[in-house]
Amino acid sequence: MSLAKTRIEVMQVLEKSMDGFLQKYLKQIEENWQPSDFLPDTGSANFIEELREIQGQCREMNYDLFAVLIGDTITEEALPTYESWLMGLEGLDQYNHSGWTKWVRAWTAEENRHGDVLNKYLYLSGRVNMREMEVTTQYLIKDGFDIQTGGDPYRNFVYTSFQEMATNISHRRVATMSKKSGNHLLAKMCGVIASDELRHATAYIEFVRRIFELDVNEMMLAFGDMMKKKIVMPAHFLRETGGSIGSLFSHFSEAAQRVNVYTTQDYIEILNFLIKEWDIANMSSLNDSAEKTRDYIMKLPDRLIRIAERSVIPEKSFEFKWLSV
Repeated sequence: MSLAKTRIEVMQVLEKSMDGFLQKYLKQIEENWQPSDFLPDTGSANFIEELREIQGQCREMNYDLFAVLIGDTITEEALPTYESWLMGLEGLDQYNHSGWTKWVRAWTAEENRHGDVLNKYLYLSGRVNMREMEVTTQYLIKDGFDIQTGGDPYRNFVYTSFQEMATNISHRRVATMSKKSGNHLLAKMCGVIASDELRHATAYIEFVRRIFELDVNEMMLAFGDMMKKKIVMPAHFLRETGGSIGSLFSHFSEAAQRVNVYTTQDYIEILNFLIKEWDIANMSSLNDSAEKTRDYIMKLPDRLIRIAERSVIPEKSFEFKWLSV
């Protein structure tokens, strides 16, 4: 097959398979879970009893783990930023109800439930300063996030592949730790969210795989460029009341690493996974620039391991304004 010459041509080719993508990677709304499936019914005679159980379990949660849960929720609540970013991709016309527009809207609709269920749970927990959390959420939506991809779908799909894998790990770990502590409700919620994230990651990984088949050199260069810039988490611009843009992210990241929810090693393992999934080692028909980029990508995991071995995570927990107790 001759290689496509522009991003738009490649996006148009992929769009022909969009009905299949939608059926394979997204669920019918009527069949999907909703926040009310997990949260106590306020009109139920058992509501107060269930509320007390939630609050008791939340009080017993590790401080850093609970802070990470709040940060993950805020990240999910910044969904308007992610939808508007995807709608700006080259080859996607948001005013035309095309295949790609259908994908972004349907993906957004599935993702929207994540922030909804976690936000309501945290409100019921009695352990969160909701106003501070809401201030941080508003700031994150207002400040946006800079991943330096522009409207390039190649770079954006590398990012979404990586990011969906990362959120799967984070939510899955919170689910596992919650289950071990006896908090089965939170474990179930984070578990179904993690399952969504993995399904979405699989879709974006497939998009990149198809692009490699159509435009191998440009896709390789895009992958390498994203890894040189590093995959920055959507929470990178986190801040609290009175804080500057991004001033809270390092504390959030350190809390996640202290409780092993998401670590530098996870970043490296995701990279190794994508290298294997996209069969980077065996790519053929590469020009000189793409070949050099492939060499860089293949050596990067070992380089990151050496860097990680020198990093030190502070033992003391940061006092987040989100947490009231």
